[in-house]
Amino acid sequence: MSEQKKPIRVMLADDHPIVMTGFAMSLEAAGMQVVGQAKTPSEAVTLYAAQQPDVVILDMRFGTELTGLDAAQSILKDDPRAKIIFLSQFDQDSLIKETYRLGAHAFVTKDCDPSDLVTAVRHAHDGKLYFLPQIASRLASMAVRGDVTPQSQLDERGLEIFKLMAEGLTNAEIAERLDLSTKTISNISQSIKEKLGVHRQANITLLAVKHGLIEP
Repeated sequence: MSEQKKPIRVMLADDHPIVMTGFAMSLEAAGMQVVGQAKTPSEAVTLYAAQQPDVVILDMRFGTELTGLDAAQSILKDDPRAKIIFLSQFDQDSLIKETYRLGAHAFVTKDCDPSDLVTAVRHAHDGKLYFLPQIASRLASMAVRGDVTPQSQLDERGLEIFKLMAEGLTNAEIAERLDLSTKTISNISQSIKEKLGVHRQANITLLAVKHGLIEP
């Protein structure tokens, strides 16, 4: 007699209790076991370490400074084999690309059919990627036209400065924030503008919003 297959252990992280409850019910109805529900990115990291779930479903946006991407980076640092699914009501191209670049197994929208989430969990558990048709189409489109996002063109420090520029800070204010000289920031900001092909403040802000780097 073969041993009964163990249910897939899933952890959820979302700051909307109604969303978490609905998805938890759908997963449990499919025979999965929800082993924890976190409401913040920090709580998600702690709960993951404690529960060691088979799959973790992370919301992209929380009402805090940290995001689902931040939580995922911390989780993957401690457990490179972690199987992560991102959940979002946002679907900017840059966010989708970033989740897969980070190592996620799926990106699903909050309005997806519960059966799609169940399928995504099963694929992730088996180490496979899962793409909703509309997400696959957008990723294919990005591949064809090339990856020209700020995330792909700038290093970590450059991206940090670009976000501050997009928020309207002056070179002097950015220099003070990052404890660097105004001349250094001036040189870096000029390089950023040339790399991205944007020079006016309004265009810098619009570009950052388009790629999900700052809130509109």
